Amino acid sequence: MLCLPAQPYSRPTVVTPELLRAARDMLPNPNNSITSIAKLLGVSAGTLHNHIPDLRKLREGGHARELTNDQRPSA
Repeated sequence: MLCLPAQPYSRPTVVTPELLRAARDMLPNPNNSITSIAKLLGVSAGTLHNHIPDLRKLREGGHARELTNDQRPSA
């Protein structure tokens, strides 16, 4: 008899809240392309598109929001 897993397999995510904050802070800068941001953060551009639903709005906004020290990504 064949035993199937209770849950279908899915890949674990590489996206963390810190990574998303870093990407969101870089997006409004017109000198940063989505591809270059993704490469810098070690993910694909598709990952950014999938995890940041308002990505296009952030690109068009042209201004980054100010982060407090506890919101900054750890080095």
